[in-house]
Amino acid sequence: MKIFAADAEGVAAAAEAIRSGDVILYPTETVYGLGADPFNAEAIARVYACKGRPAELPLLLVASDMAQVESLVESLSATALRYAEAFWPGPLSLLLPKGARVPDIVTSGRPKVCVRVPGDETARAICREAGHAIVSTSANASGEPPARSLANLTIAGIAVAIDGGVLPDALPSTVYDPDTDMLLREGAVTREMLARLIKA
Repeated sequence: MKIFAADAEGVAAAAEAIRSGDVILYPTETVYGLGADPFNAEAIARVYACKGRPAELPLLLVASDMAQVESLVESLSATALRYAEAFWPGPLSLLLPKGARVPDIVTSGRPKVCVRVPGDETARAICREAGHAIVSTSANASGEPPARSLANLTIAGIAVAIDGGVLPDALPSTVYDPDTDMLLREGAVTREMLARLIKA
């Protein structure tokens, strides 16, 4: 594992690893994440292997901006767009209709893909440098606490790590389907915060 600072050199190294089909480690606004090219089946398989994650559990994608999100989805409803504009960049992950470009392995065959534009600039910069969204799943073995620093890392198989220091304790991203109003995981963005947007 090659370790880089969270700077331009580190971003470039992470993006190159993504293009090579490798797995990277990078900071987000919540925890450290594992990243990979979502359009490379072998890379996705490596992510599942790193975590020991069951294949029936889908993976989240992070993007640099709305243009990258729009390239992943079949459609973006007015309701979904309202939530995106209110909470992105930030810790709200939205379930949106999957576009044909997204492989079924990412969504475990489900018709929706989970996407967010993260609040962490390093994560967004990696997506910009790579030229597309990347996988984001917490950097831990399945069932174990997520890593908040490189010292907490307990898994192998990572090619490049971006050291963003010790991340503060934070709730995970909220996972929400804006078109069905289904809250799959309440995290940093609460149900009350989501409801306030509708009432506004």
